[in-house]
Amino acid sequence: MPLADLGVVHVLAAGGAGMSAIVRLLLDAGVEVRGSDAHESPLLERLRERGATIWVGHDPAHLEGADTVVVSSAIREDNPELAAARERGLRVLHRSQALASAMGEQTRIAVAGANGKTTTSSMLTVALLEAGARPSFALGGELSTQGVNAALGEGAPFVAEADESDGSFLAYAPQVAVVTNVQPDHLDFYGDFATVEAAYLEFAETINDGGLLVACADDPGSERLATRAQAAGVRVLRYGFAEGADVRLVDPELDGTSARAGLVEGDVRRELVIGVPGRHNLLNAAAAYTAAAHGTGTDPQAVLDGLAAYGGTRRRFETKGEARGVTVVDDYAHNPGKVEAVVRTAKEIAGEHRLWVLFQPHLYSRTRDFAEAFAAGLEPADEVLLLDVYGAREDPMPGVSSQLIADPLAARGRSARVLPADEAVARVAAGAVAGDLVLTVGAGDITHLGPRLLEALGR
Repeated sequence: MPLADLGVVHVLAAGGAGMSAIVRLLLDAGVEVRGSDAHESPLLERLRERGATIWVGHDPAHLEGADTVVVSSAIREDNPELAAARERGLRVLHRSQALASAMGEQTRIAVAGANGKTTTSSMLTVALLEAGARPSFALGGELSTQGVNAALGEGAPFVAEADESDGSFLAYAPQVAVVTNVQPDHLDFYGDFATVEAAYLEFAETINDGGLLVACADDPGSERLATRAQAAGVRVLRYGFAEGADVRLVDPELDGTSARAGLVEGDVRRELVIGVPGRHNLLNAAAAYTAAAHGTGTDPQAVLDGLAAYGGTRRRFETKGEARGVTVVDDYAHNPGKVEAVVRTAKEIAGEHRLWVLFQPHLYSRTRDFAEAFAAGLEPADEVLLLDVYGAREDPMPGVSSQLIADPLAARGRSARVLPADEAVARVAAGAVAGDLVLTVGAGDITHLGPRLLEALGR
């Protein structure tokens, strides 16, 4: 639907990562935007400064004068504003539909995957910006250098993080699709892994004729998708460390705060350098390179120069500060693959010093389904402190708690405690010493612990 047909738009949960991106895009396009959220936040204030009218709290009165209401799958049907919108017959769009409208006729690049899609789409955006392509973008996190998660640019590319959690990544009809990995997740929506894989194949089938699928050769699920898509006539390029990758990473060097590797295409070798740590981030950068160089025709060296300028994304291994020689880092990881990658990287950085991980499981269903896998991902940490499950859109489930992760960690010979946030902060402050690394992990409100940890350590 063209943006001009939306009229006045009201956005529910406007302060969320994905929804705030919609607000920014609509404002950039000159659309009148209103919205609401359950809690006040600095992000809401920034949206108000950009021209949006944002209320705290949900009240049907906020819909007065609105023509279109935008929601996400996290909004329950009994939300008073959503219920009133349906009763009044207002147009109700899912976030993905609003994003598709904002994309217009631009060259759509959709980045999907269980892990790494925010970082990959952010890297791709920065690379295109640095190369002068002036892209539009909608990301799941704010770029550290730009301080925003969405903007309408003047160039042809539109980079969008495509959320697979509720099947809404099928809405975009991209020219270029990137799939970082296909792994079991969001089983509360899909039911089983076979249905997850079927959804990704359907995603690949939405690629425009003559378009490109960029797939990770290192991930079995992504590799299976690439093979099936190729058999169906889709153009596919694979990236990764695997022998058969079209864009192959070789000779990786990981020094803690940055990473580099050779990037080989046929007989040509180039050097990839990024200012963020971890083997997984080399993979993310290779995906971004492949999409930019081969999907948009941007000069390969200009793309690599842009990737070298990438300064990170908020809540993706974001350093919050240092106190008493202890570094505090925050990360959004919330499924087993993400947790395993971030903990492994943090342990490499901590070296001979201790790694403290404060982990807040996200969703009761995910905790129930992947408790053993979370324990395996957390195992390299020296100290694991588990907060209660962050339910988000879910109600508590009988028998499901963070103890489901603590028990298998204990069986592996690792110490893990389930503690309230205040006690976890106090324990870190009492036990961490200079050189230790403290990592807060999760998609819930654990992100607010960073300043509290630094203050406690400083005392």
